[in-house]
Amino acid sequence: MNLSYRLAYKVGVTPWEHTGHGFDAQLSGLLDAIPVPEGGRALDIGCGTGRHSIELAQRGWHVTGVDAEQEPLDKARIHAREAHVDVRFLHEDAADLHIAVDGGHMLVLDIGCFHGLSEHQRRDYGRSVNAITAPGASLVMFAFGPGHRWPMPHGVSEADVMRAFDGWSTASSMAADVSESPLPVRAAHPCWYHLVRDSTD
Repeated sequence: MNLSYRLAYKVGVTPWEHTGHGFDAQLSGLLDAIPVPEGGRALDIGCGTGRHSIELAQRGWHVTGVDAEQEPLDKARIHAREAHVDVRFLHEDAADLHIAVDGGHMLVLDIGCFHGLSEHQRRDYGRSVNAITAPGASLVMFAFGPGHRWPMPHGVSEADVMRAFDGWSTASSMAADVSESPLPVRAAHPCWYHLVRDSTD
């Protein structure tokens, strides 16, 4: 999957960077519902060029953005400086977050990373997220519905999502507004998921 993203950045075909007003309004609504604790830490997995990492920082989170591709990370650092926000960007694999990222995060944002992973990678991802989040943390995820659409991500069902995150429950799920996105994205029937980690963990 990394090869597909690498090629997409090389040729400039990155629809996840240009999502539209409806998508942005939905994400803002989800984030508005999550209080920012004092010193609260947030992790943006698959952060790309940093658009959403910057938004989180502007909301008051202490943000780390991670991506498996170096080229968008270089752009993300430039964008953060231009926006006058402090974001830590790391070149890391989503399944190994616990190696480079400390625990205690209260928010994880995933805009299109999890849905491109294999079942084995999803399990590793879930364990890694558990290692770096605190009880009561939120996970906000945008993911395509299941289906084979190579080279696009093959997508996941809600059952796939829940199976990967032991000790989490669904606070909400809804169809994503991608009406301004290209046809392949609209045809993938993407959804938003807001999961909350069990506060007794």
